[in-house]
Amino acid sequence: MFRTLVLRSLRTTPRPVTSVVVARLSGAATVYPVRQNTSCRRIATSSPRSSTAFHSQLEDPSSAAIVNSLKTSPPVPQTLTEKIVQRYAVGLPEGKFVRSGDYVTIAPHHCMTHDNSWPVALKFMSIGATKINDSRQVVMTLDHDVQNKSEKNLTKYRQIEEFAKKQNVDFYPAGRGIGHQIMVEEGYAWPGTLVVASDSHTNMYGGIGCLGTPVVRTDAASIWATGRTWWQIPPVANVVLKGVLPKGVTGKDIIVALCGLFDKDDVLNHAIEFTGSEETMRSLPIDARLTVANMTTEWGALSGLFPMDAILEGWLRSKATMAALDRAEGRDASDRFNHPRLDELFSDKIVADKGAKYAKQLYLDLNTLTPYVSGPNSVKVATPLAELEAQNIKVNKAYLVSCTNSRASDLAAAAKVFKDTAAKNGGKVSKVADGVNFYIAAASLPEQKIAEEAGDWQALLDAGAQPLPAGCGPCIGLGTGLLEPGEVGVSATNRNFKGRMGSTDAKAYLASPEVVAASALTGRLSGPGWYEKPEGWTDVLRGEGDGIREEDRMITADEALDKIIGQLDSIIEKAEVEKNVGETITNCNTRGTHLDH
Repeated sequence: MFRTLVLRSLRTTPRPVTSVVVARLSGAATVYPVRQNTSCRRIATSSPRSSTAFHSQLEDPSSAAIVNSLKTSPPVPQTLTEKIVQRYAVGLPEGKFVRSGDYVTIAPHHCMTHDNSWPVALKFMSIGATKINDSRQVVMTLDHDVQNKSEKNLTKYRQIEEFAKKQNVDFYPAGRGIGHQIMVEEGYAWPGTLVVASDSHTNMYGGIGCLGTPVVRTDAASIWATGRTWWQIPPVANVVLKGVLPKGVTGKDIIVALCGLFDKDDVLNHAIEFTGSEETMRSLPIDARLTVANMTTEWGALSGLFPMDAILEGWLRSKATMAALDRAEGRDASDRFNHPRLDELFSDKIVADKGAKYAKQLYLDLNTLTPYVSGPNSVKVATPLAELEAQNIKVNKAYLVSCTNSRASDLAAAAKVFKDTAAKNGGKVSKVADGVNFYIAAASLPEQKIAEEAGDWQALLDAGAQPLPAGCGPCIGLGTGLLEPGEVGVSATNRNFKGRMGSTDAKAYLASPEVVAASALTGRLSGPGWYEKPEGWTDVLRGEGDGIREEDRMITADEALDKIIGQLDSIIEKAEVEKNVGETITNCNTRGTHLDH
């Protein structure tokens, strides 16, 4: 019995298939779709051929398994982005598989609004709506202008809280934390779901495998009223991360480097999917992923997704265990984190299909990455820290604030800078440099509590850091500590265009928490010295494609099969055109019809 080679990947373009035939090629049998000629205006077609497979094929277990896989494999290979959208699209025709470029109606898992909740409420009421369609879908947080105690702002905050209470939606008051952090730590942003918010950094949810994307206020009002809005699925870019992060290099360095090294709008208005080997992903903790996903906004993307992998599962399991302990001891804890729900999630986790089509592919070799700094005043200007250290740039203000880099792990990294210096000085407390103001604000109260229990919050205060409420504050140019004309600031935030954090005559740099802390300690742009440049290092390896040299490439059997399919399909289609074009024209002329011009 000859072995059967089944070409599994039927083409995804909408061509009617009437049967599957088996052709003998070099001693192997190949299954092909036969496309029906639905009109004499179609030139390329084939005569009907025998259907299905030979009995000998179906009796051969190895062959039968492959043939049967045709019935179960996805008819349209989808990216992770497309698969999540598929779940939350409503009103799709039966059998429709969404693709990039499609306009779809979506019913997002959750919709978050912050200080702009009242403007959204005004739009909501202006269209005649009185009751939110699904109160469980909506979350309201107050986080932007939390330092503002003016009567005007306090009135707005009261209006939002009263509206939330009346509509029975989940509400988080000023000082509780930044909305995006709340969405993650309270389990509203959930892996494999589609969540929107009326803020540009909704991308952050992608750090935990949740497709987060921003919406404008009008769309938010539509979701409040109907539970739905529309979205055009963007082109999807695959960013392949290779290697592992060297000591002293962080998630912030990854995204700052990406923004600067790919600075020609490479991913503008794209959805990004970060992929890499298991070893690579193990080197990226969830907090680092949240930082990277958060700043895909600055890179120009509409979303930034990381995979649902073992690192994410471990993080979620930890939260589920802590939540169970809190509930057992009578403390408040989100019931969204529980082990049965996680069992269900990871028993059927969503992954991109093999053969999914991406608009483009880029790669970054983490092994070659060094600490990077963004600026001044542009995320597209990114420079290795060592080059800026040599310039002896004086710093006036340092900021460890925002949803990008103010979680407990970030506060710990900053505190370690001062603790290490104190240890070298016989335990003497290290202080912020004279003439430098160092501001800190946790991403949320729970994150601040973790830092307090670890002693990191107090270590920063002892060093002279000035605490601010858990909220946005100076990151968006509000409240205490804004940059004055002529000043230089270094921040662990996400955005540094002119005037973002104060005066347009100031200079703002973006860096990791440890670089911010080290700069506050020394009074100049500098790092803690944790990074050791590898011998022979010359530059960061990055570029288009997946970064694998052709001579080193080892393709899987599936990839080899797909490659053969493409080649044979092309040969057969060309042969069909040449064989049948004359026959088709003759048939059309016989029936008195004309070909399209």
